[in-house]
Amino acid sequence: MQSDDLNVSRETFAKLEAFSDLVLKWTPKINLISKQSMQDLWSRHIVDSAQLYDLAPPFERWVDLGSGGGFPGIVLSILGQDDRIEREFILVESDQRKCTFLRTAIRELNLQARVISDRIENVPPLAADIVSGRALADLSVLLGFAERHLKPGGTALFPKGAKWSTEDEAARTEWSYHCDAITSKTNPDAAVLKIKDIKRV
Repeated sequence: MQSDDLNVSRETFAKLEAFSDLVLKWTPKINLISKQSMQDLWSRHIVDSAQLYDLAPPFERWVDLGSGGGFPGIVLSILGQDDRIEREFILVESDQRKCTFLRTAIRELNLQARVISDRIENVPPLAADIVSGRALADLSVLLGFAERHLKPGGTALFPKGAKWSTEDEAARTEWSYHCDAITSKTNPDAAVLKIKDIKRV
């Protein structure tokens, strides 16, 4: 493990390490991450998730959609403790086994977060300040989720791979929105899309 890419307290770094140990322990049972990325868990998943926190405007409620193995939702919840501010992290996941893992991580790491076990489209609007979703769906689909669950003036943060500009172009046939594409810390070809003012065309 290396902390070079993360400016966090020793306590927070220890929790991130404890979380990565949990992921490695559970992955053989429920396939939280791919076998290939287990070797590079810190960069591929921890740092890649953590960069969203630095891009976030001030918030009280952060909703992570399709949280899966806790990336970015659990990582963000850990980072949120560093600021000593009361905040709510909500993780939405439909896979019951992954929900069990997420709740275990929240309990063992003593995090201020909760899990909603349901499909994103079935969850009543959550009025979030920030919505995130990583490796979940095409941008057009994500924008529909964000429109449902963001409160007015809220921000969506969506990490996307090297083809992010193609997804952006396709999404604009259905949606109007303001988008800042910020180069990813873990892949110079990838970007985090910081999106506001989402409206269907």
